[in-house]
Amino acid sequence: MADPDAHLLIVDDDERIRGLLQKFLIRNGFLVSAARDAAHARRILSGLDFDLIVLDVMMPGEDGISLTRGIRERSTTPILLLTARAETEDRIAGLEAGADDYLAKPFEPKELLLRINAILRRMPEQVMADSTPKYLNLGPIRYDTERAEMWRGENLVRLTSTEIQLMKIFAAKPGIALSRTQLVEELGRDRGQSQERAVDVQITRLRRKLEDNPKQPRYLQTVRGAGYMLAPD
Repeated sequence: MADPDAHLLIVDDDERIRGLLQKFLIRNGFLVSAARDAAHARRILSGLDFDLIVLDVMMPGEDGISLTRGIRERSTTPILLLTARAETEDRIAGLEAGADDYLAKPFEPKELLLRINAILRRMPEQVMADSTPKYLNLGPIRYDTERAEMWRGENLVRLTSTEIQLMKIFAAKPGIALSRTQLVEELGRDRGQSQERAVDVQITRLRRKLEDNPKQPRYLQTVRGAGYMLAPD
């Protein structure tokens, strides 16, 4: 079921597709705004906040990946990319730019709805187990497990919705190696090598925010043959 208060922004230069998506999502309980290109989207985003952005990659002028980078400079609003490109490199480029998920065209509208709802379900804060400490110390980083917030000194570190969910997953099991397959399942993604590769990209991005030297991680470690592990102080 859709969150009745969720406000989505659809960005697509194809007027027919834009209109169809808008009508479909409105019928499924969302509030929906639409933008015809990146410049139009930037104007809308300057005055309104959204719960999720559905963004086409291939647009004239500024493309969706560039717009994703721009949005990420000031916002953690979840972004779902729509792409006609099948190459893994293009999907990875979108994730590296800050997107939370992607969906290749052509797609079934129902699959888009499932992806949107899966992302939105990851956003509310989850109650941690009583045994989980309120704070995890990771060098200069302090992670608040109750608020799902990461702090470096007095500065709040901005996390995307996927990064928030990953930190929740790791913080619930500190010192335990989690496989890529486990992480894909915890994130609510479909199984497959492409999704496991997407998890690798998200881990790399999270390390850049967490580690002093992301190439030699101290706190979000790779455990050979087992997966990834959060190792707090």
